[in-house]
Amino acid sequence: MRSIKKIEMPLTYEKVKGLKAGDMVEITGVIYTGRDSAHKRMVQALEKGDEMPFELEDSIIYYVGPAPAKPGAVIGSAGPTTSYRMDDLTIPLIETGLRGMIGKGTRSKKVIDSMVRHGAVYFAAIGGAGALIANSIKEAEVVAYGDLGTEAVRRLRVEGFPAVVAIDSYGGNIYDTEREKYKR
Repeated sequence: MRSIKKIEMPLTYEKVKGLKAGDMVEITGVIYTGRDSAHKRMVQALEKGDEMPFELEDSIIYYVGPAPAKPGAVIGSAGPTTSYRMDDLTIPLIETGLRGMIGKGTRSKKVIDSMVRHGAVYFAAIGGAGALIANSIKEAEVVAYGDLGTEAVRRLRVEGFPAVVAIDSYGGNIYDTEREKYKR
């Protein structure tokens, strides 16, 4: 059984290079949320030379639209959304220094190539485990695009956020290697 790697934010280039596809991790520190609509606005801001809603360099974006928080809770269920929906908008963010993404499902070859070129990593969170994941979120605050509701960009402070390195900065990809093991 593999040990769990502890990652303290920020997610630097050096930390990314120490991660391999299949590694189980727990992330602690500040990460950000962003889905389709927020990605469109961030890419438009980059194209215009406008300020970003947060420092992209050495950051992680979690593809999530959390459910409303119950009374006394920091956040509602916070399970990952399907990542390929952000693929066409991800490369400019990686080129600007984004080091990590958390979601579920495969990524396009273009995104993987950009990850390898710029030293980024893609983590998979467990779909269907949104309530469990929410337990690792200790603070949540909308920092941009509040009009998008659940798709607004949030600053999350997480402790022990569970994930698996799905695609590493060398191109190692559990979606390929693990499927291969079960072919007949």
